[in-house]
Amino acid sequence: MQSPSDIRDISRPPRAHCDALAIIGTATASSELSLMGIRDAQIHGPRPLKTGRSVAGPALTLQMMPKREDLYGSNEYENPERQLHRHVLYPAQAGDMVVVDARGDMGSGIFGEMMLTYLAGRGGAGVVVDGCIRDSAKAAELDLGIWVKGVTPNYHAQTNLIPFAVNVPVACGGALVMPGDIIVADDDGVVVVPVAMAEELIREASKHAEWEEFARYRLSQGADLRKYYPLTAEVEDEYQAWRAAQPAQG
Repeated sequence: MQSPSDIRDISRPPRAHCDALAIIGTATASSELSLMGIRDAQIHGPRPLKTGRSVAGPALTLQMMPKREDLYGSNEYENPERQLHRHVLYPAQAGDMVVVDARGDMGSGIFGEMMLTYLAGRGGAGVVVDGCIRDSAKAAELDLGIWVKGVTPNYHAQTNLIPFAVNVPVACGGALVMPGDIIVADDDGVVVVPVAMAEELIREASKHAEWEEFARYRLSQGADLRKYYPLTAEVEDEYQAWRAAQPAQG
């Protein structure tokens, strides 16, 4: 088990990258990443506790491991500073995402209302858990994105899991998450964006979003799906004329 003194903060990407990816969303991010060589960037399993939120931010990671009683007591309030799930929250900054490798366990509530309230108060963008939280009704009221597999009344180490390490590489929902990776989350799920690929992804996704806007417009008018999605060379001149006619941004 990691010592709290060994925990290091993450390196954060430019905020502008995260803001752009939050607008792009998971569906476009996932498809563009597949064209860039990342076949499946999705964290499988977690779903939004409450819909309607689209966020992106760097990952603070928490690794949970199977419980072993000689390493970790069972009392929720026994020596709180040994509880590493608290320590993943301490360095949280505005816009950060907390990602928890909870091994898909459905009987351990990794965070409850108080911990999540703290993260929201720090300006955290959200939390992703391939397992459960508790106090879900109160948690849903927070100004915080929450993606989980489920909910439980049990506290974090009551049954099967103990917090083991912070800001280390984790496997969350079948995806490798490195500390500082950009996590994009919305109603479709959660996607991991390697920091080194963020700029290219944003550039390509912006092009994608632009032609999709044109295609959406034409399809809403009953235009031929075979020509307009995806755009074909046959309608390229029409698309360029539409682009030129759009109001300048900014």
